[in-house]
Amino acid sequence: MGTEIARDAEPGAPTPAERKREQRGWYFYDWACSVYSTSVLTVFLGPYLTSVAKAAADPDGFVHPLGIPVRAGSFFAYSVSLSVILSIFVMPLAGAAADRTGRKKPLLALCAYIGAAATAGMFFLDGDRYLLGGLLLVVANSSLAVSMVLYNSYLPQIAPPEERDAVSSRGWAFGYASGALVLLANLVLYTAHDTFGVSESTAVRICLASAGVWWGAFTVVPLRRLRDRRTDPAPGGTASGPRQLLATVKDMRRHPLTLSFLLAYLVYNDGVQTVISQASIYGSEELGLDQSTLIVAVLLVQLLAVAGALAMGRLARVYGAKRTILGSLVAWTVTIGAGYFLPAGAPAWFFALAAGIGLVLGGTQALSRSLFSHLVPAGKEAEYFSAYEMSDRGMSWVGPLVFGLAYQLTGSYRDAIVSLVAFFVIGFVLLARVPVHRAVRDAGNSVPARI
Repeated sequence: MGTEIARDAEPGAPTPAERKREQRGWYFYDWACSVYSTSVLTVFLGPYLTSVAKAAADPDGFVHPLGIPVRAGSFFAYSVSLSVILSIFVMPLAGAAADRTGRKKPLLALCAYIGAAATAGMFFLDGDRYLLGGLLLVVANSSLAVSMVLYNSYLPQIAPPEERDAVSSRGWAFGYASGALVLLANLVLYTAHDTFGVSESTAVRICLASAGVWWGAFTVVPLRRLRDRRTDPAPGGTASGPRQLLATVKDMRRHPLTLSFLLAYLVYNDGVQTVISQASIYGSEELGLDQSTLIVAVLLVQLLAVAGALAMGRLARVYGAKRTILGSLVAWTVTIGAGYFLPAGAPAWFFALAAGIGLVLGGTQALSRSLFSHLVPAGKEAEYFSAYEMSDRGMSWVGPLVFGLAYQLTGSYRDAIVSLVAFFVIGFVLLARVPVHRAVRDAGNSVPARI
């Protein structure tokens, strides 16, 4: 019989009630860590770190980390790229170690609490401490990426094939609901900071630090409910970062259609991640919008992303995950292309852009994760999801780098934002060419009725 049946029939397999309980615990890691992505990476840190870098800049507007001249407006984008490059070396190690030992939870706990501590440490980012901000960003972003390898690799183990689109979509919905809730509290603090007796800068630093506290506190739930699966240790141990990465890619070459999906995902998700991390810079620096407007826009994205993730999960039941993702990429292309023409100082048009992003954001990510879970051979979940996470966050340094270079060369954030359209167009073409039914069979898994 198929590999999926073997997975579900393993000795000591949980009952349906136990599986549902474990799934609910799994959702809570999205609830815990998504606040970092929303409040820190998307809203507050970009504009705030840019302002700190500008305070430390020379008369020509450049800072000089390690003696390298960097335009202050590009420092945040370059820091994101550096964090992602670092993740490339760590994620394959974590994935291989988790598969060989079966002990994902201790590794998940380690990465989550390092990231949460670095985020909480952003409270001390003031004055001209741009290097401290860059360092904390690199640590937190890298820790999040590695923890997501371990978190995502649970999906094939806690949900049978017919449940995965729904389970993955609910996880993303939990994350966006959490992000909206905390961002609403951030909005109250930021807009009424005088009432609370704190400066605007202090209010921002409290918002940054509170994301780390939230991340650490709610990580307790998945650590209590998820269970480790015993595995037979693989020979050879864990190689160094670059060697393990090469070993993972070499193993994946036996499944070329899985690699074809990852290539497509690498491209279009690079565009998604860059929009997430750079949208607030575009709104504040190019469109001249204030922080309160940006917070409301991101809050709108979060609220619509909950509905969008659940709605696209339902669409996938009718049309299949692949077709639904392709439709979302068309919507991304239209939305980001329209963003180039947004007038400065017009919040209503920026809110319209945010609404378009929110409706497709959660579903694109949720269905990509569930679709990939069908392409993973049994026993290779964490190792293959390390490659997936490199496509998710680990290889998403090209977009921020292109964005930063476009601004450095042209001085225009409009040119930077429109350059991202290429990622969605190329990703669409590559994904359309992947025969997903054959890819699932080649991975040794049962093919769902709709995929």
